[in-house]
Amino acid sequence: MSIVIEDGRVPFLLRKLAAKGSADAAKHDGAALRIALVNNMPDAALEDTELQFTELLGAAAEGTPVSLTLASLPNLPRSASGLEHLAKYYIGLDELLVERFDGMIVTGTEPKRPDLREEPYWPGVVALLQWAENNTTSTVLSCLAAHAGVMASDGISRTPFDDKKFGVFTHTRATRHALTEGLDDAIRIPHSRWNDVKAEELRANGYEILTESPKAGVDLFVKQRGNSLFVHFQGHPEYGARTLLKEYRRDIKRFLRHERETFPTRPHGYFDAGATTLLREFQEIAEQDAREGALEQFPEAAVAAGIQNFWRESAVRIYGNWLKYLLQRKTVPATTSSMSPAVRA
Repeated sequence: MSIVIEDGRVPFLLRKLAAKGSADAAKHDGAALRIALVNNMPDAALEDTELQFTELLGAAAEGTPVSLTLASLPNLPRSASGLEHLAKYYIGLDELLVERFDGMIVTGTEPKRPDLREEPYWPGVVALLQWAENNTTSTVLSCLAAHAGVMASDGISRTPFDDKKFGVFTHTRATRHALTEGLDDAIRIPHSRWNDVKAEELRANGYEILTESPKAGVDLFVKQRGNSLFVHFQGHPEYGARTLLKEYRRDIKRFLRHERETFPTRPHGYFDAGATTLLREFQEIAEQDAREGALEQFPEAAVAAGIQNFWRESAVRIYGNWLKYLLQRKTVPATTSSMSPAVRA
């Protein structure tokens, strides 16, 4: 674990990780990789997302020091406590755009409008992406951020699903590429999204698709923009073992509050047989007694006991390959160092 938080402003959940990272970095002769995490997740997931990416980068770094800067887009809906958290530990977009970073990770958020260009934070998205082309070596766009990226850069629209694409899906490598080096042939990655971008549109606009699934569609795809390799994920390799469980419980709560009409679909490929039986029994109770108090009977502890993070190894491998690319470009002139071209499988 070699993560250092820049400026010493360390959120509570990251303090143990950052303290160990500072000690590791002091022993390392090489310069740290500077990475910006632009965390746009809603308040309820803000700190969990910080922890997920920090733990994943720490596991993937293999001793290379990583200096992490936290930032967020303006004009996102925030509570008073969320704004206070950002004021304490994050820099603003104006501060970010005068810097340069080896890498940047941009998370999504919960969209409120079908057309992303109508969201109040859209101008900030466009400014961030334009800046990233020449001020990062590589930029990772996660889930909704990936959709925003292809919309802003190439006018590719999202296609809505009939139901939420939710769960852990098996993907295969569509091409050989340095980012997927060392991965198994079958790669399991969590997804949680209502919309999709299609493979044929991506290929027609010059994107290289690296992994895809017959059930979940494209996951990982890349395109060079200016001086930066843009890396897009429709899924969430950074998710912790229980993140999908938390989201499922949140969606059930919305059903019981009558904020959605139908009981949410269980995440695909995530629960074992015993947990599935317990959750099916709870669903029958909740549908008959659709009030928030029914959530007290949700079998969270029993269900959580059997959950395993079986996508973690793949996630660490992909982000480890990404960090190796950043380190290579940092130490070797750009004219002689580039991510090895993809070879169609």
